[in-house]
Amino acid sequence: MVGGPRAAGAASPGSEVRRGRLGDGVSVVPAQAVAGTGAREARDVPARAEDGQAAPLAPAARLLPALCAVYRAQLSRARVARIPLLFVATFQSIGIMVLMRGVVDGGDEARAVVSGAAVLVVAFVALNLLAQYFGQLRAGGGLDHYATLPVPPAAVVLGAAAAYASFTVPGTVVTAVTGCLLFQLPMTHLWVLAAVLPLSGAALAGLGAALGLLAPRPELATLCGQLGMSAALLLGVLPADRLPAAIAYARDLLPSTYGVEALARSFDTRPDWLTVTADLGVCAAVGALSLAIATWAYRRAATR
Repeated sequence: MVGGPRAAGAASPGSEVRRGRLGDGVSVVPAQAVAGTGAREARDVPARAEDGQAAPLAPAARLLPALCAVYRAQLSRARVARIPLLFVATFQSIGIMVLMRGVVDGGDEARAVVSGAAVLVVAFVALNLLAQYFGQLRAGGGLDHYATLPVPPAAVVLGAAAAYASFTVPGTVVTAVTGCLLFQLPMTHLWVLAAVLPLSGAALAGLGAALGLLAPRPELATLCGQLGMSAALLLGVLPADRLPAAIAYARDLLPSTYGVEALARSFDTRPDWLTVTADLGVCAAVGALSLAIATWAYRRAATR
């Protein structure tokens, strides 16, 4: 009938698309929808250069923000695990001073013992533990994680070194105050610790990180860290005038020696501040050099 409903066999174009047979490979999605989706996806894809190269990546993180992020991460990670070890380091240094109290009465020898024992806390944490940490990180593949992050290698080394050196502050202060009470030394210029701690910590932490990153196995990294801490114990706590000449030259090569000398001179009634400043300057230069070597060792270990 004219004007009536369409015949049963007739169908609208939209219904023919909806009834498309899957076996014939005909899509059940209208072509207009596919075209619209493709247009939206094309708008979401980043623009590419005309020469066919991919769009450039986002710039890497700057040094200071990356350093702060690594420092906070390392500090929160090691807060629980390192506090017992810090207690051991402090107890060890105080015990050495108590033993030396029986053979040292006072004078320059007492100053050397107290300053060497205070810096020994820094050597135990910043040198020994950091060498073990980077040795285990390299052996366990942890460097691959840091290598994938858009942070400069210097931020990883400096952040870890600063975090480990931060744990030495309470133990070093307690050791120095206890030593002054044991040997009746003045505490007037004990504020020099505010300069000795970061500079000695940077020098020893850079050395510990370099030892851990350059050691081929974590066992060797642990051994090197233990030997470095033993050298800081023997060459830092013992008075310099009682050491043989050959060992005295080796003492000058130890990064923490100049921090020990600066702290020892601050116990004088009238310290020679020019000499103290010179010792701290040498300690800062050695710290910058050791951190630069540690950064190079990190790049070398992360790319192998």
